[in-house]
Amino acid sequence: MGNESRYDKRGVSASKEEVHKAIKNMDKGLYPLAFCKILPDMVGGEEDYCNIMHADTAGTKTSLAYIYHQETGDITVWDGIVQDSIVMNVDDMACVGAVDKILLSSTIGRNKHLISGEVISRIINGATKFVEQMAEYGITILQAGGETADVGDIVRTIDVGFTTFARLKKDDLIVNDIKGGNVIVGIASYGQSTYENEYNGGMGSNGLTSARHDVFSKIYADKYPESYDPNTDKDVIYVGGKSLTDKIDVPGYGEISAGKLVLSPTRTYLPLIKKMVDQKLAIDGMIHCTGGAQTKVSKFINGKKVIKNNLLPIPPLFKMIEAESGTARKEMYEVFNMGHRLEVYCNETTAEKVIAISKSFDIDAQIIGRVENADKNEVQITDELGTYSYS
Repeated sequence: MGNESRYDKRGVSASKEEVHKAIKNMDKGLYPLAFCKILPDMVGGEEDYCNIMHADTAGTKTSLAYIYHQETGDITVWDGIVQDSIVMNVDDMACVGAVDKILLSSTIGRNKHLISGEVISRIINGATKFVEQMAEYGITILQAGGETADVGDIVRTIDVGFTTFARLKKDDLIVNDIKGGNVIVGIASYGQSTYENEYNGGMGSNGLTSARHDVFSKIYADKYPESYDPNTDKDVIYVGGKSLTDKIDVPGYGEISAGKLVLSPTRTYLPLIKKMVDQKLAIDGMIHCTGGAQTKVSKFINGKKVIKNNLLPIPPLFKMIEAESGTARKEMYEVFNMGHRLEVYCNETTAEKVIAISKSFDIDAQIIGRVENADKNEVQITDELGTYSYS
């Protein structure tokens, strides 16, 4: 079965075509190529300031966390889910220079029959834990409360979302102006940074519907029917060969369970982006490779060819997903970050500084490619298997 038909049958889309079509006529804010929508300063009403507001969730990663908690009894998995949802907001905002004085509000919908008060408490306390950790790096995030609703009629297990807000001087914004001649620094999504307690597989919060169903065994479909939409064809539900506790060899870190690899918390790049901002580095663009993965940059260029031909090594997590799913390499790059989830577009001198900052946090980084002027927008990726073009 082709992967395109698998995605359709599961009711998901890596590129969110219908969503983009629905919002195509929506106002794009003050700077259309900025990674986040930039709004006029409605709070202070000052011309030289702007407002940034963002909302996102951990997506279907919560469904796998639910199964993992049930299977292992490990409630700490919910700490990662909280981080997933927060990071999908704050790291997007960081890409436009908003790295401090951020307001944070949660929206949690749960099925009370399945999700205990202990889990809700873990999620709320997990947000506080993340905020306290970021404070150690000079990043102030204030929690504004939120809403926790028991909505079992519409949420099968739990949905965890956050909304963030920041007010910023326009002069401090990073607005994508990706140029021909720029080099691209790719910053790793995997490994163990100085601010992480264990190895991070690099998963992020995108591609989870594909990953969990293509990697994990049919036994979970029978045992946890609440973990998927009953309207979905059974032939695309948990069709992999792995159990959550199967061990995967991770060079330098020993064996880690497949469940922990897929559920690795979305790494935040806030501490290192704040250093870049504080040092006022000459950055022409910053891309958080979330929906659309390695093709994400195509939405933020104008008459450019982005060439990625020196990628970081593909970590064990994505090799496992590729092997279990049989997904073609070209499509893997559209769905999964494949090893780096942050890109910085700049000149070579700045690139050296970005790489040094990243490595000071024990996060691998390197120049992964370059940008050329072109008649049309294109992303071209070359690896050991071939060259793939996206336009």
